[in-house]
Amino acid sequence: MESFVDVFDLAKEICHKQLTDVAFNLWIRDIEPIQMDGSRVCLYVHSEFKKNIIEEKYLGMIRKALAEVMGFEVEVTILCDPPSVLSPAEKKAEAAMSNGDYEFTFANFIVGSSNKFAHAAALAVATNTTSSYNPLFIYGGSGLGKTHLLCAIREEISSQGRGANILYVKGEEFTNELINAIQNETTNQFHDKYRSADVLLVDDIQFIGGKESTQEEFFHTFNALYQDGKQIVLTSDRPPKEIKTLEDRLRTRFEWGLLADIQPPDFETRIAIIRRKAELLGLQIPDEVSEYIANRLKNNIRQLEGAVKKLNAYKQLAGSPPSILIAQNAIRDILNDNQPIPITVERIISEVSRTYGVSPADIRSSKRSAQVSTARQISMYIVREITQMSMSTIGEEFGGRDHSTVVYAIQQVEKNMKQDSRFKETVEDIIKNIRDR
Repeated sequence: MESFVDVFDLAKEICHKQLTDVAFNLWIRDIEPIQMDGSRVCLYVHSEFKKNIIEEKYLGMIRKALAEVMGFEVEVTILCDPPSVLSPAEKKAEAAMSNGDYEFTFANFIVGSSNKFAHAAALAVATNTTSSYNPLFIYGGSGLGKTHLLCAIREEISSQGRGANILYVKGEEFTNELINAIQNETTNQFHDKYRSADVLLVDDIQFIGGKESTQEEFFHTFNALYQDGKQIVLTSDRPPKEIKTLEDRLRTRFEWGLLADIQPPDFETRIAIIRRKAELLGLQIPDEVSEYIANRLKNNIRQLEGAVKKLNAYKQLAGSPPSILIAQNAIRDILNDNQPIPITVERIISEVSRTYGVSPADIRSSKRSAQVSTARQISMYIVREITQMSMSTIGEEFGGRDHSTVVYAIQQVEKNMKQDSRFKETVEDIIKNIRDR
């Protein structure tokens, strides 16, 4: 089972390179491998909705990625309910799915100076030693352990046998479920589902920013749970005050409880993470190899764990024990991913799209709704500001618009930045995010 898990992790990395971070995190990252029998592969997801989307849009990509890793084509089946007859390997997978990820527990969370406050707060919430941390808002960069802590809270509360109704959802999934409920006229069931929770865990809450109906719904859900004394835990890649497209009433509520940030791990913590992951996989890694990896992958726990999984895959599939040479090969792609990403029009549009909750296609289109028009004008302004591209070339990039349209868009943004400090902060934050990646 471990070797299949490693193989599937490599396949997911291949998929990640073909997708935006948002799409990968929403649809691919949490797929669970259950069983491989010859050329037949069985995977698991946690909802019928996600299963349908993956089968419709991403199944071909997953097949190709698995074929690239394994060297032969496979038949892929996706389940959203545990099989009725389980092999020992499947029982392990079922336990992971019913109680959260079996690796994502408090026992397996490496505590260091960069995360000990967030860990202590999460543990206090999970063990019900305080009611003052409501909501608990954990924030930090991608791959630093926010999802791990959410899953650990779920695992700990579930293990206490209190019969608590624990709901875990990603911010983008909450939006998609709401859209689905509106289309199918099942909003009452949607309300009942979320407002009956004893514990609500929302990962990547920043994704509801800029989505008016979603924020309205979450506002009422938050109020209902908070007034009933139910626990709410949220994670984000930034603190509430920096989610510029978030309504003030939500931002204020998110700051009612406790804010806890997670920073990149220090060297000692990185070594401990590598050793713990290797221990979970039953892999022996020499100290010099652990230090080699820790000295090169400094900002992201997920990358450290991914490197260990690659070492294990090399050992399982090629019989090559961990060494400096193998480690160099294992982290080469990760190091390349850490290099600065070229700033392109597509990347600028993608960042504006993420901030304003509109699609890149809409930004390039002729749609004239206020939100789309604002996102388009900001995109043109940033392209001009960062790339120094000519006005006519910018116009071509945005659906063949003429020189005067681009000039007007840039002037409008400059005018709004002078008159509206919140607008100015949003534009400057987008530019900072683009340059920092």
